[in-house]
Amino acid sequence: MSDTFNLTKELINRKSVTPEDGGCQKMIAARMEKSGFKSSHLRFDDVDNLWITHGDAQPLFVFAGHTDVVPTGPLSEWDTDPFVAEIKGDYVYGRGAADMKSGIAAMVIAAENFVTDHPDYKGSIGLLLTSDEEGPSINGTRKVIDYLEKNDIKITWCIVGEPSSDKQLADTIRIGRRGSLNGILTVNGIQGHVAYPDIAENPIHTVSQFLTEITSIEWDQGNDSFPPTTFQISNINAGTGADNVIPGSLKLLFNFRFSTEQTEEQLKKDVIDLLNKHKLNYELEWKLSGLPFLTNSGQLVDASRQAIKDVCNIDTICSTGGGTSDGRFIAPTGAEVIELGVVNETIHKINECVKVSDLDMLVRIYQKILEQLLLD
Repeated sequence: MSDTFNLTKELINRKSVTPEDGGCQKMIAARMEKSGFKSSHLRFDDVDNLWITHGDAQPLFVFAGHTDVVPTGPLSEWDTDPFVAEIKGDYVYGRGAADMKSGIAAMVIAAENFVTDHPDYKGSIGLLLTSDEEGPSINGTRKVIDYLEKNDIKITWCIVGEPSSDKQLADTIRIGRRGSLNGILTVNGIQGHVAYPDIAENPIHTVSQFLTEITSIEWDQGNDSFPPTTFQISNINAGTGADNVIPGSLKLLFNFRFSTEQTEEQLKKDVIDLLNKHKLNYELEWKLSGLPFLTNSGQLVDASRQAIKDVCNIDTICSTGGGTSDGRFIAPTGAEVIELGVVNETIHKINECVKVSDLDMLVRIYQKILEQLLLD
């Protein structure tokens, strides 16, 4: 088996359920230091982060990813041990196989191969890894970017190795992501007996017209790069569990996935205006998971499309679909950012897997991108 497969296997075999790293980053650092890379281990609270570089000149090309994985779910439903990589047919199975330990392996091998083959390349190469992508995303890439900014380290181009592909390797690259804004709404009423509604106030009833209106709003029509902004309620909870008690409060969780047609401030204002219109007694907390970002053109997109054409002989699709990624913390620095990785069909699922033949093809794509951007 190839070096890329062996590294993928070694990473899968390290149990690293978020925010644990399982020793992945130390192993990678020790390996890459043999090729002349310099590593900085950055731990913030309970999160391990790794910043590793080769050279210190501009332009700076960075690979970014995460060593943490989501929980396995019921072990009895797995066909294999999720933390023991196993080949079945054309695929290697294990938690993190696609999201994203194979991507990390491909990044490492591509970077090592490139600096060996082209010792006099222009610029420098970096690798940014965190164990906090699948978790709260507070002490991971966000904090590393703060560290880089304080040290005046400017990223020019960044490939996030998330599993971006749809049906086959590199058929899709992510050139941006929608913003994500979460709200926790508490609507207050007056608890009482269901037989005496005149001396109580049911928050389920008082919020109903607000919910009817907010769920029917067309927030925008999107644009050429993004679909329309969406509003979704993810949870509603009220009541004591008894059938004869009017609840005293209701808690509701909601989320906006918003395009560049919207701003965080405008969405907040619209929700508050609507709450006040319906004269609700409420408390509202906000959490911004990330702003929308877009890299719809530039050297990185052009180099990636050409590399994919050369290796896979396909014309890739540029998309902004899917959820959030750590690219949302990198793009605001001014870097060109895309996501390019393996097929995402099994990510977060039972029996997660990745096609073995895709591993070395992804290395070749990454190397060709480096060659186009860092060689004269």
